[in-house]
Order: sequence, then C-alpha cells, then structure tokens
Amino acid sequence: MRLYIIRHADPDYENDTITPDGHLEARALAERMRRTGLDKIFCSPLGRAMATMKYTADALGMDYEILDWTRELHELWFENTPWGPSMTWDIPGEFIRSRDTMPNHETWMKEEFFNQPIISEAFEKVKKGSDDFLKSLGYERIGGRYRILKRNTYKIAVFCHNGLALTWLAHLLEIPLTLMWSGFWLAPTSVTTVLFDERSDEWAVPRCLYVGDISHLYHAGLQEKPSGIIRNFY
Repeated sequence: MRLYIIRHADPDYENDTITPDGHLEARALAERMRRTGLDKIFCSPLGRAMATMKYTADALGMDYEILDWTRELHELWFENTPWGPSMTWDIPGEFIRSRDTMPNHETWMKEEFFNQPIISEAFEKVKKGSDDFLKSLGYERIGGRYRILKRNTYKIAVFCHNGLALTWLAHLLEIPLTLMWSGFWLAPTSVTTVLFDERSDEWAVPRCLYVGDISHLYHAGLQEKPSGIIRNFY
C-alpha cells in the first residue's frame, strides 16, 4: 500500500478556504495526481483541505471520504508561550534541541512546555485515528510494526494539514514528536509518500519515500508559499 499525505493549498485561514494562488496550486496538484492514479481519496473536514481535494477528486472522477481525525490540531494553539502566540509545531527548534541529550519517545513529553496533558492527549488522538484507519485498510499496528491482515496495492491520498501531517508522520515513522515538529515543514500542496514496506508475508513497516514533494508546482511554473515558516523563508 502506498499512502500520499497531502497538505492543503495556500490557505486563507480567516475564511477556512484557499487563496487565489492556492487554487492554482490545487489545479497543478490535481494534474499530478491524475497521472499518478489513486484508488481512494480521504480528506479532513476543514474547508481549506476540502477546497484543495476537490480539484483532484474532480480530475479523477472519484468520490471521497471525510476523516474527522485528520482535521488540524487547533487545540495546540497557545496564546502565551515564551516565544509569543504559537502552535506547538512552531516552537523554536533551538529550544527543543538545546539539551545535551536529544528528546526520545519517553522524554519529549516531560520537557518544559511540552509537559502539558493537552499535547500528549492530542497525540494520542492522532495515533488512535491512524491505527483505526490503517486497520480498516488491512494493516493492524502492533508495537512499531503493522501486521498484514489483508495485503493490498492501493494508492491512497489523504488531504490534511501541516501540523496534523507532521504529528501523524511521527507516529508512522517512530520519530520523537518534538524532533519531527522542529525538523520538518510541509509546503502547501506538498505530497509526502509513505510505502508500507513488506519484507515478509506477515509484517509491513511504513517507509517514507519522499517528504514534502512539490515538483508539480515547479512543473506548473509556480513557487511554493511559505505558510507556516515563521521567519527567514527565501
């Protein structure tokens, strides 16, 4: 199985839709996904993801299914942090990586600021949503591996959001969450490809083939938008 995790196009956050440039991005993405071919399309219920996804669904003449758990993690917005108002995935990497020992699975949620129950609860929600979703597709998570209940060669697209996607990838790839947040950014309409690597008849392990690919934008003569980059994007 091949999973495409796709961030929505350039956002108009105030109106929960996409900008005029975002519509150009979504059209370019749809052409790319038309060539790629898909078996199933899933989407966050939020407007900016839906507006992006519909270009691809229309281009392929496909129906889609809403996954409520893939909505953006708005509960992880904090008005008062030492760095000003911020989403948790925008906390400066210089703070996260300032310790002598890097965060791991056991320690990241104990670190200053990240030791708030709302953060670990949001992560657990994403993990459960992911595990239930993948089990419905034939892959049951056990530890860090996925038992193959029903092998398939589906190509599946999930249209969602930067913070949600990074959080999901941390779970799929077994990367400590704060290192995932501080080490990666996904551009609008970027495509992250995860192959469920099957080395035996019993187990599959998610393996990331491409992170944040925006080749469709360059093919269409478009430049990536910096939504989510706080400062020196150039």
